[in-house]
Amino acid sequence: MDSLTQIVLGGAVAELVAGKKMGNKAILWGAVAGTIPDLDVFLRAFYHPIDAALIHRGFSHSLLFSFLFSPILAWLFFKLYRKKYTYKLWLHLFFLGLITHPMLDMFTNYGTQFFWPLDTRITFNTVFVIDPLYTLPFLTCLVCALFFKRDNPKRYKINLIGLVYSCVYLMWGVVIKLILLSQTDEVFSKENIQANRAMITPMPLTSFYWYTLGEDDSTYYVYYSSIFNSENPVIERIPKGKLRLENIRWKGENYSPKLSLMSNEYYVLRQKNDTLSYYDLRFGLSGKITAEKTNHAVMGYNFIMKKNEVDMVKPMNRGETMKYVDLHYYLRKVIGH
Repeated sequence: MDSLTQIVLGGAVAELVAGKKMGNKAILWGAVAGTIPDLDVFLRAFYHPIDAALIHRGFSHSLLFSFLFSPILAWLFFKLYRKKYTYKLWLHLFFLGLITHPMLDMFTNYGTQFFWPLDTRITFNTVFVIDPLYTLPFLTCLVCALFFKRDNPKRYKINLIGLVYSCVYLMWGVVIKLILLSQTDEVFSKENIQANRAMITPMPLTSFYWYTLGEDDSTYYVYYSSIFNSENPVIERIPKGKLRLENIRWKGENYSPKLSLMSNEYYVLRQKNDTLSYYDLRFGLSGKITAEKTNHAVMGYNFIMKKNEVDMVKPMNRGETMKYVDLHYYLRKVIGH
């Protein structure tokens, strides 16, 4: 999730376990703890662009990281505050602040490497990384709690309401996804499509509008679902083409297996002159957020080829997509028009 959401979650869980004793300091240091796992973004500059994408939400988002670093942080703050608060209290604060960060990220479509060093990323694909409907009510509760004294029962109740809302909203996403997933076979069968598999993920900024991606041996199939619209969706077809990752030659390390892992094999390759473009379809297409002015995958890489080998890798520039964003058109799609 975005940084603000993680700050809110970290502050709220810290308030729950330490607010009565620490007051607003609990929220402050819980917010800091909730931010720490995302500091891995500063390591990206030291890695190959593809490795950089995999480093994020790796070790720092793992169960092991929380077990290793929460005792260290707890000891440092136990000493910093001259033993004013117990070591156990600091340990609970930092462990919960660290561990809830990757647990929340599991609900997004990129997921987390929670059981690092295993390569498997846990992802539920049930909430977009920025979702105001999740964050703003949660933030409002936490901010309101700040204005009550630490021993006021209303402070605890308001913060608890925010945490309960957070959990209910996440479960709402799971339920909606399961319902939509159960309908994919019926949607595809109406178009005589026999999909081998399918994935569903929420569209930007909402849990009301969803992106479905299915595939057979030669084609990807894409459609969109608003919970406010029960009409049969229009299915877009994307030919896979003959270019596959396993056939690419690399100058140096072979990154094809990592790209397959990253995309879960939902990708297409397109060649234009000396540039081979890799599109990761798991993260959706730009059409519904640009009023169809563009309609390509929003995530991917451009491979600069030299002598039929990948000589250089550049992340795709998403500036074109941002230039054509049409929020009015997108909102109409969200509400089913």
